[in-house]
Amino acid sequence: MQNFNYQTPTRLIFGKDVVESLPEVMSGFGKKILLTYGGGSIKKIGLYDKVKGLLKDFEIYELADIQPNPKYDPSVLDGVRICKENNVDVILSVGGGSVLDCSKAIAAGAKYDGDPWDLISYKVKAQAALPIVDIITLAATGSEYDPGGVISRTETNDKIGYMDSLLYPVVSFLDPTYTFTVSKKQTAAGCADAMNHIMEQYFCEDSTLLNDGFMEAGLKSLMVNAKKCLENPEDYTARAEMMLDCTYGCNGIYSLGNSPSGWPCHGMEHALSAYYDITHGEGLAIITPRWMKHILSEKTVDRFVKYGVNVFGIDANQDKFAIAEQAIDATYKFFESINIPMHLKEVGIDESRIDEMAKHVADNEGLENAWATLMQKDIADIFRASL
Repeated sequence: MQNFNYQTPTRLIFGKDVVESLPEVMSGFGKKILLTYGGGSIKKIGLYDKVKGLLKDFEIYELADIQPNPKYDPSVLDGVRICKENNVDVILSVGGGSVLDCSKAIAAGAKYDGDPWDLISYKVKAQAALPIVDIITLAATGSEYDPGGVISRTETNDKIGYMDSLLYPVVSFLDPTYTFTVSKKQTAAGCADAMNHIMEQYFCEDSTLLNDGFMEAGLKSLMVNAKKCLENPEDYTARAEMMLDCTYGCNGIYSLGNSPSGWPCHGMEHALSAYYDITHGEGLAIITPRWMKHILSEKTVDRFVKYGVNVFGIDANQDKFAIAEQAIDATYKFFESINIPMHLKEVGIDESRIDEMAKHVADNEGLENAWATLMQKDIADIFRASL
């Protein structure tokens, strides 16, 4: 078991109608708020008007139209500018993980005198950040309970996972009813994203029975509840459990004491969605089974056996490689069963930039140090197998 130093400063406020306490929470951080949100879904469900009404006594500035795979330019830069020009006290992120990821970069950039990309690219360590409160409307990324986010810079095809302990949200509001109107496509993609967050921590060198059980239960819960949410979008219990599954995903609690894995599937998918702007969860679902098949070996097979037996209930009285292959196939079939496209060509990616993307990943993601080493050729082979 590895040493660790762990602290989660985020206050989670979970359940129906919890947003009613928003004025009381926000009053602790000041009067000037930057309200960040995406393409307008919060207006369709009435949440925008609800928030504006609750915060009628505050001074609110707005940053709208934050996109999936949030962009450094314009969103991060515009948000930083608004915060600096108006001496904003606190950021309120209302939406999914992309809005919150963008808000985190803004929070650090607002307290930095140089180019915010210096912080995102780890050239400079942030010394301060604005406090962030969020109201989550999509179960997926877990950004509401972790200190990081992913930012894309279109002109350089960079998509960087930016983490800093200053960027934990101070308060996260989680009302499962706000996820009732999430589309089937995004519900499925959110499930795939959260499942991969768990798998990235599960497939590692050193683990514990406690963590394995926690992660295996998380995977099973996501698979069961995602299907329930797809069948009945207003199943509160299923939406609530899936939301909490996702919230736990990235804050480290699943794998305290485990050795690091290198998060290889995220490293590879970042290139796919940076170059082609595809849905992150779908990209992960497509490449994960191909990554599994590529790395299956004497070194890794026992881990796949445990995964197959404990998550999918595969008969343990078989050859270990047979169990592993069945586990990989079951992973693929689950994603397929929730109507995720399972080939890169289905999401608009062809052969033309495979080698370029593989080089980008090899140069920037450090996957030579992953649990199962991935060099440029390995990455290209996984991409090609995913076509």
